[in-house]
Order: sequence, then C-alpha cells, then structure tokens
Amino acid sequence: MSKSASRARLAEIIRKRSFGRGEITLASGRKSDFYFNLKPTMLDPEGAALLAELSYEALKDDNLDYVGGLEMGAVPLAGALAQLSWIKGHPIAAFFVRKIPKEHGARLAVEGLAKGESLSGKRVVIVEDVTTTGSSALKAVEAVRDAGGEVGHSRLLCADCVNLSAMPGIHVFLVEPMRKKTWMAGSSPAMTKGCSVSD
Repeated sequence: MSKSASRARLAEIIRKRSFGRGEITLASGRKSDFYFNLKPTMLDPEGAALLAELSYEALKDDNLDYVGGLEMGAVPLAGALAQLSWIKGHPIAAFFVRKIPKEHGARLAVEGLAKGESLSGKRVVIVEDVTTTGSSALKAVEAVRDAGGEVGHSRLLCADCVNLSAMPGIHVFLVEPMRKKTWMAGSSPAMTKGCSVSD
C-alpha cells in the first residue's frame, strides 16, 4: 500500500473509531464541541499497523535509539513502532513516562528500561496520541532530558495545538494531520506558532 493510501485508510479508521461530536471538557480543561479518542484506533489491529508503518517510515533515517511518551496515550503507539522497527531490522526501543512515579518499588519516572540501561546520551523521539496544549508531550520531554536523553522530535497525531511554542527546538511531525479544517470548519495557523510542523 502506498503512503498516500495508508494515510487515507488511517483517516477512515480514525473517523470511524476515534472521532466524535458533542461538548466535552478536554484533559487540558478546555471545552470543545468535537473530540478524538485515539485509543480505539491505536488498539485496532489495522489502525495499529498503519500508525506504526507511517511513523516508522518518517523516523527510520533519524538514527533513533528510543521512542516513548507519557502514559497512557503514547504506550500503544510506542509499542507498535518498536515491534515494527525490529521486524524492519532497525530496532528502536520503547519506554513510557509515568505521570506520577510509583510510591513503591523502584519509584521510576521512566519505565521500560532494563537494569543498567539509561536514556543518557540516547537519541529519543516523543510520541503522543492527541494533544491540545502540548502539556503531556512537554512532561515527557522534560523527563527524558532529566534522564540525559536527546529529544530530536515530538510526533503528534493531532495538531490542534496551542502551546507548542513551549517546546523550543522540537520539530513536530503529523502522522495523520487532524487539524480542525480537516474534520470541522475553521482552523487557526496561530495554533502552531513557535514550532515547525510537517505532514
């Protein structure tokens, strides 16, 4: 399947499984009259495969060591991408960042690394399912940088963003652009002010 066909098919799956209308309060506290819940797409066999395929194709030449993000939205995508990268012969390991470290055990903020492994000096990409303000991606970026990792990209599936300028030096890629102009009438270029975005 061509890249354009894969993107078109993914958009169909997202529209069917993950897009809804109705007034809701987003995780950011903002009100919206439409929403995306990407988990039904990320956990669908075909949806997971397409997301992993499109992400891998966009990232394969970036010499990445790790892919991860904040729980829970990043976990299915990071896992699918890690598996596909192994099959493709270019392994990219996965991890996730806890919103709140456990109060028992190792009390780790970053999970998925074996004893002796570290993000220090590693090239990392942050993934996110849906973002409104970029705060979840920011938390993951901060955790990775605190662990010594180098964050090269932040890959967002939904770019209805208003605070990406708070992530200096982060280039935002869109696996499947889902700006309002695609799904609803109206869009504001100012939503991505301060960061570079590519489809």
